[in-house]
Amino acid sequence: MEYIKNPMMIESKSFEIIQGIIDEIRPDYKFKNEIEEKIIKRAIHTTADFEYLDILKISEEAVEKLVNGLKNKATIYTDTNMALSGINKRKLEALGCKYKCFVSDEEVAKLAKEKGITRSMAAVEVASREEGKKIFVLGNAPTALYKVIEMSNNGQLAVEVVVGVPVGFVGAEESKDELAKTDIPYIISKGRKGGSNLAAAIINAILYSL
Repeated sequence: MEYIKNPMMIESKSFEIIQGIIDEIRPDYKFKNEIEEKIIKRAIHTTADFEYLDILKISEEAVEKLVNGLKNKATIYTDTNMALSGINKRKLEALGCKYKCFVSDEEVAKLAKEKGITRSMAAVEVASREEGKKIFVLGNAPTALYKVIEMSNNGQLAVEVVVGVPVGFVGAEESKDELAKTDIPYIISKGRKGGSNLAAAIINAILYSL
C-alpha cells in the first residue's frame, strides 16, 4: 500500500485538504485575520468538524492577551490531564511558561470534599492563590468555567484569557454563553461541542504562530 509516512507532509496535506473543502462548501467564507485562520483551521484539523468555522468565537482581545501572556511567562492551567498532554510543552518551556493541571492534586481533592464542589472548581480556587499571569484552558468541565467567571467577577481571580471549550450536555453550552457576557478575553465553542483535544489545539495554534 502506498501512503504518506512523513508527519510534516501529512499535516501539510491535511491543511491543504481543509482549505479545499472550505473553498467548496463555503466559497464566500472570510477569516478575520491570519492568526484566527490558523486557530480555526487547527480546530478543524483536530476534530474533522467544519462547524468550527461558525461556532468558534474569539473575543476582540483574546489573541493579543494569549500572545502577550505566553511571551511573559504566564502559567497555563488546564481542567484535564488530557488537555495538558496535548499542548506542546517544549514550546511552552522555551518561552519560560509553566503548565499545570491540579485535578488530581491531594489539596484539591480535600478542598472539593470539604466544600462539596467538583475537583475542577477546587482546582480553580487553588490556581487563584498562585502568583503571575494566568491562562485557563478548559475543555471538559463547565463547573471550572463557571468558577473562573464567579471568582473573576468577585475580584478573587485575575485571568489574562480563557480558552473555554467544555464539551457535553450539562452546563457546557450555558457556561460558554456566560463567559461571552463577561469582560474576560475568551475563545469559546458555541453549543455542546468542544473537548480537551480542541482546547489543546487552540493553544498549539498560538504557539506555532509565535
